[in-house]
Amino acid sequence: MYDYLIIGAGIIGLNIAKNLKERFPSSKILLLEKEKEVGLHSSGRNSGVLHAGFYYTANSLKAKFTKEGNEALKKFVKQRGLKINECKKVVVATNDKELEGLEELKRRGDANSVELQWLDEKSLSKLYPNIKTYKKALLCPSTATVNPKEVTKEFAKVIQELKIELILDCKYISSNCNVVSTTKGDFQAMKVINCAGLYADTIAKDFGFSKDYVIIPFKGIYLKDKNNNSNLKTNIYPVPNLANPFLGVHYTLTVDNESKIGPTAIPAFWRENYKGFDNFKLKEFIQILYYESKLFISNAFGFRSLAFSEIKKYSLSHLKNLAMTLTNKKMNHKGFDSWSTPGIRAQLLNKNTLELVQDFVVESDENSIHVLNAVSPAFTSSIPFANWVVEEHILKTTN
Repeated sequence: MYDYLIIGAGIIGLNIAKNLKERFPSSKILLLEKEKEVGLHSSGRNSGVLHAGFYYTANSLKAKFTKEGNEALKKFVKQRGLKINECKKVVVATNDKELEGLEELKRRGDANSVELQWLDEKSLSKLYPNIKTYKKALLCPSTATVNPKEVTKEFAKVIQELKIELILDCKYISSNCNVVSTTKGDFQAMKVINCAGLYADTIAKDFGFSKDYVIIPFKGIYLKDKNNNSNLKTNIYPVPNLANPFLGVHYTLTVDNESKIGPTAIPAFWRENYKGFDNFKLKEFIQILYYESKLFISNAFGFRSLAFSEIKKYSLSHLKNLAMTLTNKKMNHKGFDSWSTPGIRAQLLNKNTLELVQDFVVESDENSIHVLNAVSPAFTSSIPFANWVVEEHILKTTN
């Protein structure tokens, strides 16, 4: 009998296990991971950007956890001797309407106590000659990039150091009360914590949760300039459409000084629809196609135009042209000639309202806790978010 059984050894599951063991050193914790190593899905396939927390409204969990997480993850990375590129971020505008969007981002940043600096066109050109903006831009000094797979694997090392039991290549099958059946046998625990990412909603349903939600997958791919021929010096972002969770096509400077354009946010047809028919599951395909068809017909949150615009991004020239609205013509784009490893965003959909849920969602009772929506920037937010899950959903439901 375990005290805690955690399903999913992604960045969230690892941090919850770490948090629990540090609080309760004598507790018996089991962490199950369906793959043969950690970091093969969202935790290892994201952009690696440590966001600052100025996109989100001040009363949101995202705002709180992103700001705190940025600081906490930087500290962890430096303590463990991992790579980090403190390359900052610039958000630029292209017209008066986007200028209003910049003003809103500055207000949110101020409310969230995130440092942001205004740059006029002259100051921007002096700092970053390749970037252009309309009248002014926002500089965020605290944004940085790391290698997400390296960071996730390092948390797995910490788990081993803490003597937490981690079983790899162990797929969840079903549950009966708090007995979890897997491909490596049955395990019983006082509390089951579901951190299964793309499959969190399906596992939650076995425990009577996620009645109003379903996960809709979106595929993200970047166009790479491996040698940074573009001479990118910082991350460059457009003003986002704050009505949906995607930040628009932007430039990212990786920890290895590789420049990227993207990502796409293409609706996928099954949960691990990375390439071709790999990992195809008919049941998932039917379920997701059903909800995506509903979104397409109703055009909820502009899904129809989003789907068409995202599919166009499979064209290298189209994706480059979208990005080039943020930079000067003299910037060299010839190096952007290959696609990055695709990632899948696990995006929670409210089945009743047909809205994409933009904040963290956790459902729980005294027996189980389900992290249903660890939406971007969950990687940045992982340390404080895990702490919140432990305090608000695990400890408060313990008899």
